[in-house]
Amino acid sequence: MNKIRNIAIIAHVDHGKTTLVDQLLRQSGTFRSNQQIEERVMDSMDLEREKGITIRAKNAAFQWNGYRINIVDTPGHADFGGEVERIMKMVDGVLLVVDAHDGPQAQTRFVLRKALENKLKPVVVINKIDRENARPHRVVDMVFDLFVELKATDEQLDFPIIYASAKNGFAARELHENSADMTPLFQAIVQHVPQPKVSTEPFFQMLVSNLDYSDYLGRIALGRIVSGRVAVGDSIVCIHRDGRHERATVTALFTYAGLEQVEIKHVTAGDIVGLTGFEEVYIGETLTDREERASLQFVDIDPPTIRMHILVNDSPFAGRDGKFVTARHLRERLVRETRGNVSLQVNDTETAGAFEINARGEMQIAILVEQMRREGHELMVSRPEVIFGRAEDGTLLEPLENLYVDLPNENLGQILQSVANRKGEILGMDHHASRVSIEAIIPTRGLIGLETDLVNLTGGEGLMSHLFREYAPFKGEIGGRGRGVMVSMESGVSTAYALNNIQERGRLFIGPQEEVYEGMIVGENARPEDLPVNPCKEKHLTNMRSQGEGKGIQLEAPLRMTLERAIEYIELDEYVEATPKSLRLRKRILDATARKRAAA
Repeated sequence: MNKIRNIAIIAHVDHGKTTLVDQLLRQSGTFRSNQQIEERVMDSMDLEREKGITIRAKNAAFQWNGYRINIVDTPGHADFGGEVERIMKMVDGVLLVVDAHDGPQAQTRFVLRKALENKLKPVVVINKIDRENARPHRVVDMVFDLFVELKATDEQLDFPIIYASAKNGFAARELHENSADMTPLFQAIVQHVPQPKVSTEPFFQMLVSNLDYSDYLGRIALGRIVSGRVAVGDSIVCIHRDGRHERATVTALFTYAGLEQVEIKHVTAGDIVGLTGFEEVYIGETLTDREERASLQFVDIDPPTIRMHILVNDSPFAGRDGKFVTARHLRERLVRETRGNVSLQVNDTETAGAFEINARGEMQIAILVEQMRREGHELMVSRPEVIFGRAEDGTLLEPLENLYVDLPNENLGQILQSVANRKGEILGMDHHASRVSIEAIIPTRGLIGLETDLVNLTGGEGLMSHLFREYAPFKGEIGGRGRGVMVSMESGVSTAYALNNIQERGRLFIGPQEEVYEGMIVGENARPEDLPVNPCKEKHLTNMRSQGEGKGIQLEAPLRMTLERAIEYIELDEYVEATPKSLRLRKRILDATARKRAAA
């Protein structure tokens, strides 16, 4: 009897997924009663805690009533779809966590579609039933409608429902039942999620679904063992994607207890493990016992649709903050990222010190750049550009996305206008209470900067997500920023006197006593053209005393952009300079005369 259960956990951002996993680990006895643990243990990257989203898939496991339950966390943001596709190959069921008030959201839909296509068995958890305005019965209907829309099979439509409050640590089969703990959820997982499908082949086979890296052991291949068994010291073969074979000895095997990786000596089919020994192993490759075996099937992932350049920082302030500033440092770090992240591609360019990054969205690249800043890298980032294609007849094709927006009723007109300006086509609208949901088709180009607009217009209350749809004929030009920028003509230290004069022309990005250099962007012009300014100008002293002398200058607070906002804001002739301590916007060509010559 195989007492292993492998499940993925799916939820929209903020629906309580990570809190639920905390409770399952606590109540299964995985954490000692006196153990100090952080809230939301699954979000291990600092960025994930700050943004409240899951970026990289993670594994956890616990024992309950003699069963070993492996849980794989899935990212909810559509930019990280590459992670989701692979996880579905490792598990046999999914735990769909849905907020009892909000109902299923767009990103839930993305991951759920992948799960249903992979014939996984769903268990639905209606979470936050103790929330004010909770409407669990209506939400169950919404989930059922979503399953039908995603073409679920009859068997998948017959899903068990658990009502829960992860925050308060209880779950129940029926709303009116009193329950003190999560037992009904544990029972539903064991009862409804099938045991792992194990191949009848007697020999060892494993598909690499994810990668980890250890400074001591090198690359760790993560995946589920499809058949056979493997032990430390065994000699096994990696069948690479290009058909090459590489033989190596298994140096270590890991499984999970809670969130801890635990070393073990051998493991059998059905379990999810980490395995080391291969220097060159990539996601989607097959590990097996002999060279002549066939490789296991791997799902291709959605194509990258956004291209950006990451460059060595060449500003006058280069090398002040960072430890890693050379092209070699950048290249090594970017290549390391691609080892564990299949949906990113890094290419060298003809320009020295410039690398082209292809990804699923600008959020994905912004998070990579933010991680690199924190690790001590200095770099520059260009504006995101869309990756175009060509049809057989030579027509220009561009990627389109399905866009889902949920926002307060009063902001509907402004957002419809913004979507229309970006060449979006509205497919449908659904009003519920004081909010409205919009579904649209929009070019990927039109998504750049849309999330920032939405957050600003709705005061942070709007939610949006998008899914790759298809490549289709080019939709026509989309307007840019609409406003020019104020560019410093001088290098030096900004003065309150100079900024006071400049702020009458637009919005400032810097404050007084900040170092600036020629070509740096110090603010936004209220007009469409770029404006050269001198933020370092000092007040000339005279021997005349004038009326109003010495009265305090009132400067407005400068606009400080986040990295994502800065990347969306810049135009094609501009860069974001990102260092561990600073974010600056600048022109590509710093010298004003050379800039004019290039534009001519």
